[in-house]
Amino acid sequence: MQKENQTYKISPANRLEGVNEYYFSKKLKEVAEMNAQGLDVISLGIGSPDLPPSEQTIDILCKEAQNPNGHGYQPYIGIPELRKSFANWYKKWYHVDLNFQTEIQPLIGSKEGILHVTLAFVNPGEQVLVPNPGYPTYTSLSKLLGAEVVNYDLKEDNNWEPDFNQLEQMDLSRVKLMWVNYPNMPTGANASIELYQKLIDFARKHHIVIVNDNPYSFILNDNPISILSIEGAKDCCIEFNSMSKSHNMPGWRIGMLASNAQFVEWILKVKSNIDSGMYRAMQLAAATALEAEACWYEGNNNNYRKRRQLAEQIMDELGCTYDEKQVGMFVWGKIPSSYNDVEVLTEKILHEARVFITPGFIFGTNGARYIRISLCCKDHKLAEALERIKLLKK
Repeated sequence: MQKENQTYKISPANRLEGVNEYYFSKKLKEVAEMNAQGLDVISLGIGSPDLPPSEQTIDILCKEAQNPNGHGYQPYIGIPELRKSFANWYKKWYHVDLNFQTEIQPLIGSKEGILHVTLAFVNPGEQVLVPNPGYPTYTSLSKLLGAEVVNYDLKEDNNWEPDFNQLEQMDLSRVKLMWVNYPNMPTGANASIELYQKLIDFARKHHIVIVNDNPYSFILNDNPISILSIEGAKDCCIEFNSMSKSHNMPGWRIGMLASNAQFVEWILKVKSNIDSGMYRAMQLAAATALEAEACWYEGNNNNYRKRRQLAEQIMDELGCTYDEKQVGMFVWGKIPSSYNDVEVLTEKILHEARVFITPGFIFGTNGARYIRISLCCKDHKLAEALERIKLLKK
């Protein structure tokens, strides 16, 4: 007997109504389709380092992968070797003392950390402060988890720093977390001790947890600093760091957070119920990467300096203005007034010059007049992108 066809009425969870597919997930599919047609698009979009980790890092990974006893489940808190290396790294470069046993939690990247911290601290309906412009995942994950997003402005005329007078005028009674990201992405604004002190004073006054996302402090930056270097910061702050940007390991998915022991314990309650520890060989290799000396970071930055010169020339060709003191692996520029909409410019560049550049509106309304160029592209491809854009103007 043939069964009748039935249409099942299945709907997604309501939480999906407030978020869209990640911009780069959608746009890179379009770029892939163009490449499949033979159009050879040069991508200056995402910040995925194209340079390799140190040779020692790769050697340790290969060696440890041969260990027949190294393929089992690993501790949720990470192996001691990795936690000790993170603690030594913070001491050496940031002058911050961390207890490797209780104040450090390795992560499968910062996105995982955003999820776990939000689950650990924010109840549905409570509020989080999110920068505008800022990393889109702060907003999307907060919404998925039922938190209410309250944007705070970052503006060029205030050096892309929070306006604390504006913040003080808000109703902060339901705010649990404040997301900050210095050195800043997408704007390249650098961190400062003065800014960190203001953030800590604000957090203490209003009983808010500050979460500083700090993956860019070693890229084109002569003075890496941590918010945890400020006295009393551990009491109210959590800091993320990542191997992705600083050590050319984006695909490895190894990061960390640091804070006081109580905060780390609460976050571990969430993490241990969601995932397991990272592959042991990767953790040991990451521990080796963290032992890099200043010359390794300087060699990495020499590549980025050359690329930045080319990226700035692209900005100049497009008539964009930018701050030459930016740090990190992007160049952030304001588009000329002749364009009413940034996407008109970026789509023209994509489809006529076959160069993908990120429009700033994806980071928030305060980014609507800006574009971002990634330095994670080989020098010769950046040079080719420049020549294509020069031809576009003619």
